[in-house]
Amino acid sequence: MFSGIVEEAAPVVNLEKEGGNLHITMECSFADELSIDQSVSHNGVCLTVVDVDKEKKNFTVTAVQETLDKSNLGYLKKGDKINLERSMKADSFLDGHIVQGHVDQTARCTDVREADGSWYLRFEYDPSQEDYITVEKGSISINGVSMTVVNSKDTSFEVAVIPYTYNMTNFHEMEPGTVVNLEFDVIGKYVARIVRQQLGK
Repeated sequence: MFSGIVEEAAPVVNLEKEGGNLHITMECSFADELSIDQSVSHNGVCLTVVDVDKEKKNFTVTAVQETLDKSNLGYLKKGDKINLERSMKADSFLDGHIVQGHVDQTARCTDVREADGSWYLRFEYDPSQEDYITVEKGSISINGVSMTVVNSKDTSFEVAVIPYTYNMTNFHEMEPGTVVNLEFDVIGKYVARIVRQQLGK
């Protein structure tokens, strides 16, 4: 379980294919605090730490083919930055919203525009399920970042990004065409499913 408050955008230092799996190694300031079997969110995808090199400040996770098919991790190149967040502690503040680390689908950035010190980013997606919707001022996880939806449409939405979030995450690398991971609000998904069932759809 995560909150969508990214701790660090860490660069990829190595990618290794093994069958249908991809081993991803990142250089991270808190790598020496990690342990094998620990869960970490990578662009919103919950992955298990499989190796730690504390001297190099590196750690490695493995993404299986299902994860690569449903997320943007298969597009990674060396040097790309990945948004990282360790699991939320039970006694910590929930500063963002409830993020499970289970990416629903990808979306594509279609517009980035500066707005007097902040940025508006627009994303378009093809809903793979009817329950995958956004609502005005609702929550959504984009590459693991808890964001508030503005200008919600049937297959698109925007978010307004403050300078701190823009600079501290991989949002500053986004441009039209960039593929991102979406996790729709878990409460919203349940509500949408219940309503559809009640209506017999």
